[in-house]
Amino acid sequence: MIWLADAEVALTETRASILARIIYSNRALCDLERLADFFIGRNPPIPQMALETLELIEEAVSILRRHPLIGRPMKSGLRELVISRGRTGYLALYSFEAQQNAILVPGVRHQREAGYVSDE
Repeated sequence: MIWLADAEVALTETRASILARIIYSNRALCDLERLADFFIGRNPPIPQMALETLELIEEAVSILRRHPLIGRPMKSGLRELVISRGRTGYLALYSFEAQQNAILVPGVRHQREAGYVSDE
């Protein structure tokens, strides 16, 4: 039975090394804050919705760790992950950097927004 435990440890270590890292740009972090602020700024404020929104986006983006190519390809060479929420949802712009085994997220927006916010 010891060999079985060793095999489980080896499998766990292998899985951990396969998972891509997720790196949010400063712009993407500002986007997340802006999306949460939408609910905080309402009258009355809805902090629970802000928290649920951030959790929903984080959970969806974390899927990219195992499946980095599931997002739809964009003309820019980046990919876009559709994150559903009711009748609308959110979009996360990202790239998969295979050499670094990393997911780079430069932007996040609501589906009804016209485009991603630029740093300019």
